[in-house]
Order: sequence, then C-alpha cells, then structure tokens
Amino acid sequence: MSSALTDLCRHPIVQAPMAGGASCPPLAAAVAEAGGLGFLAAGYKTADGMYQEVKQVRGLTSRPFGVNLFMPQPHTADAAAVEVYRHQLAGEAAWYETPLGDPDSGRDDGYEAKLAILLDDPVPVVSFTFGCPTRDVLASFAKAGTLTVVTVTTPEEAQAAQWAGTDAVCVQGVEAGGHQGTHRDDPESDGAGVGLLTLVALIRETVTLPIVAAGGLMRGGQIAGVLAAGASAAQLGTAFLVAPESGASALHKQAMTNPLFVRTELTRAFSGRPARGLVNRFMREHGPYAPAAYPEVHHLTSGLRKAAAKAGDPQGMALWAGQGHRLARELPAGQLVEVLVAETDSARAALALGGGR
Repeated sequence: MSSALTDLCRHPIVQAPMAGGASCPPLAAAVAEAGGLGFLAAGYKTADGMYQEVKQVRGLTSRPFGVNLFMPQPHTADAAAVEVYRHQLAGEAAWYETPLGDPDSGRDDGYEAKLAILLDDPVPVVSFTFGCPTRDVLASFAKAGTLTVVTVTTPEEAQAAQWAGTDAVCVQGVEAGGHQGTHRDDPESDGAGVGLLTLVALIRETVTLPIVAAGGLMRGGQIAGVLAAGASAAQLGTAFLVAPESGASALHKQAMTNPLFVRTELTRAFSGRPARGLVNRFMREHGPYAPAAYPEVHHLTSGLRKAAAKAGDPQGMALWAGQGHRLARELPAGQLVEVLVAETDSARAALALGGGR
C-alpha cells in the first residue's frame, strides 16, 4: 500500500472499468465515496461521451477516480474470414430483425481525441487496455499529474509497460470477466492464459511496479490472498456489476446468479477477441467459428446484442462475467465496499495469526 496509486483511496479496492455501460458515473462515484477507486470505461464511447461522464462523476464526488481507454488496434483481421462469419450470422439478423453492423466502423475508438481531453482536463488516474501507450504519452500524463496503469496478462507485457514508463500495472488473470487485455491478439495463445495468483507472483519477480490484481475476485478473503501475494490493490468487476448503481442491464445482472447459466468460457463470438462470459446459445453456436478479428466482429454483432437485450433474450447477449460470478451479491456499491473491507481485514488478521479461514 505504499504506491501513489493506492494513496488515492482509503481501501485497496478498485472497481474495474467495464465497457458497454456497466461502469457508469453513479457506480464509479459510489465506490469512490466508500473509499475505493471507482473507474469509468471510455471504451466504445465517443470522446465527448467520455467527457460528459467525467463531468458527471465530478458532480457526484470529490474523491479520486479513473478513466480506462482502449488502445487502437492494428489491421490484422482476415477480411475473407470476417465475411464468412457475416454469412453465418445472417440467421441471427433475421431472427432479431436487425441488420448486421459494418465491420469497418473504426479501429481506434477515438483514442487520440480522448487523450487530448484527458491531458487538457486531467483526471487522477488513466488506465489502458489492449496494449501499452508510447513513452511520450505516458510522460505527458505524468507531467499533467495523472497516474497511469497498463493492463497486462504476461510478464513480457509487464516489462514493456515498465519500460514505457507507466506508474503501475493491472495484472489480469485468466479468471477475469470480459475481454482479456492482451497486448497482441494471437489466436495460437487462446486458452493459454495464466491464473491470477501465479501471474502476480511471476510479474512481481519481473518488474518493480505496483500491481493491481484482477480476475475472479469476489470476496475479501481473495483480496487478502492477492495482497499477501504482492499486489498493492485488488480490482473487481463482476462483483460490482450487479450493484443497483451499475449500468448493466437487468437481464445481465440476473444472469450472474441464474442457475440456467452454470459456467463461463472465453469466446471470440461477440467481438473477435477472447472475452469471458456466461455460456449461452449464441456463444455455443458461433464461438467455434468466430475469427480473430477485433473490432470488426464487435461492430458486426453490436446491433444483434442490443436487439437481443431489447427482446429480453439473454441467450443472444454478451453476458460478460468472471469465474466467480455465482458469488455475486446484490448490494449497493458503497455497502459492498464496506463488506469487502471487513472480510479482507478479517482474512488478513487470520493470516497474521497463522491460521483461520
């Protein structure tokens, strides 16, 4: 807890930035007010949309918070494979009575415009997913007084982030819900992700940066475990997804503990990049055939996912969830932070005594 990052909040609990609507201003503000570090997800939003949410959070809390950005993606997709997948999804488009999206709708997620806004009107923390910014970008944020965090999934990625000059790394284990934040999307590495505790240990011996541990964390005992393993803080997404302040749809929230959804898997079905979600019909039918093509597949299926949600059909939605989803508790975000802190303190006390649960 000696890093500048954890000095921003009373408790070593970070609310994960969940793109797609869950990490909205009320959730980020509630977590910040409770002493954790709340996060906005700028992914899939316009630069102005991001800025409006930043202003909303500032109107709800004076506490520090963060903003997460998606890194621009290289042109590596096979256009022919995307076209084949488009034809495979034709039945879905007919079923939901909505057209498939344009796979060439954009690759950079408004990155440069978002950087300009966040450098002109700085927030306390900015994190990055799907790659590592240049040294110049990270140095610009340091000059602006903004702490930076780069999401990593391997020791090699952590080394690259340290060399680039980030202040901390978010170490994402394979248990994590939503997209794996790999810096390079290599289909040959599908299924080769490393569990969180092992990954924290590996990266702690590779770099000297503070570590924020993420992946499947739902209880204070788990938070105590990653802190004992060398992390400075724990990041939780699925645990906060079901909070009333979360912007996730009611169908998504209900699915977390619905016995109909018994497990999670990593899939490319919805976005073309590996992401962990509850196994449903769409994932089973299309996952085996989805190409490695992000963000092309994301754009292609965006309308389908929205139409499925509007129709009340969770079998056609991307139900992102971590491996611990069945442990979700429908508590207000601030209360959940308090419960997690109490559980963490109890577990750490037990560890200090050399026993207990």
